[in-house]
Amino acid sequence: MEFLWSLTAFIITSSLLVIVHEFGHFYVARLCGIHVERFSIGFGKILWRVNRYGTEFVISLIPLGGYIKMLDERVSIITPENMHLAFNNKTIGQRIAVISAGPIANFLLSMLLYWLVFILGVNSVKPIISDIQEYSLAAQASFEPGMELKSIDDIEIHDWNSARIALISKIGNKELIMKVLPIGHSKPIKKTIDLRSWNFDPDTQDPILSLGIMPISLKQDPIIHKIQDGSAAELSGLQIGDKIIKINEQIIDTWHPVSCFIKQNPNIPLLLSIDRQGEIHQIILTPIAKNITKNKQIGFAGLELSIIPYPDEYKITQQYNLFSAFYHALNKTWQMIKFTLSMISKLITGDIKLTNLSGPISFAKGAGISAESGLVYYFMFVGLISINLGIINLIPLPTLDGGHLLFLLIEKIKGSPISNRILDISYRIGAIILILLMMLAIFNDFSRL
Repeated sequence: MEFLWSLTAFIITSSLLVIVHEFGHFYVARLCGIHVERFSIGFGKILWRVNRYGTEFVISLIPLGGYIKMLDERVSIITPENMHLAFNNKTIGQRIAVISAGPIANFLLSMLLYWLVFILGVNSVKPIISDIQEYSLAAQASFEPGMELKSIDDIEIHDWNSARIALISKIGNKELIMKVLPIGHSKPIKKTIDLRSWNFDPDTQDPILSLGIMPISLKQDPIIHKIQDGSAAELSGLQIGDKIIKINEQIIDTWHPVSCFIKQNPNIPLLLSIDRQGEIHQIILTPIAKNITKNKQIGFAGLELSIIPYPDEYKITQQYNLFSAFYHALNKTWQMIKFTLSMISKLITGDIKLTNLSGPISFAKGAGISAESGLVYYFMFVGLISINLGIINLIPLPTLDGGHLLFLLIEKIKGSPISNRILDISYRIGAIILILLMMLAIFNDFSRL
């Protein structure tokens, strides 16, 4: 059932993003007087088609993209009376406008979705520090419990999610400056964290915890609330209502939660001390191993603990009127564009490993989880993916919009179009690179299953 839900969410989301992207190209092409022969959602076998306004609109079998086919004398024979309708006969400015319209449409979709998010309101938690781990980077920078995060390198922080995004974008940096509001203060103060010894793996770690900062968050009461059938927890003899007191003689506390012990010890027996109706019992639990990357595993026990809800004073709702929401949507879109560009640059420089690259399976999982969480969270997910799609398409790689824009720039500089032979070779190379990157992303997805 979970697979079908994720698959459905993936098809709906990818189709929406493709429709918006290709409609950007289509709409501006029509404005420039270019005849569009086909508007396709998907590739491969055509499942449905209809002709409207001289354009064939089709839905194809494989929902992993789409395209518009414009009249172009470089790829088909055109009668003299239709020459003015061909893409290649338009000015360079018009062709740049058509090519750029797809990514711009993705950015506009993101801004619209974030606008709706801030109108509807998104619930979150104030970024207040609960505890600081001894000898951590945050402890060395004199952070204290009770401080509220206000900004990270001038990026305004409203909740812990925005703090995580800001921190991830700092991978590879030597330091960062946080503005925090201590208890009883009216103005924020600056704290500088030395990142030269920051060992952070975005695949397995929370960037906030990796600095030694424990956020105010939902706390786990170490009382077992649910046990999955056939799980490691059930096989060990654990029961609903058991309270976990110690694991391997370590008392369960803020920095040593049950979930950390389980995740960090796949296939390794753990000695649990539990309180069962006032009596202390010793139980051996061996978490099963789950792959998250090719070389990394985490433990899974199949148990759920009771959750202690947030105190009301820590809860916030980011909800604004139409005009304020538009401003926040614009700012959010810009921040996510900068974040995505930062991630791409760090992939190129090697600060982030290629094993962190995700493909359609991760996309499908994210779509399913966000859709299940509610409309606001789904809008936020689609907004982020739409920005990613827009920026990736602007990479100057042949077959992508950025590659077409690069060719047009070269044509403008040299005063004549690039030869068909060079274009053909470039497209072949670009297609090979894209296929290899897609294969790597899919491989990474499977290694995490």
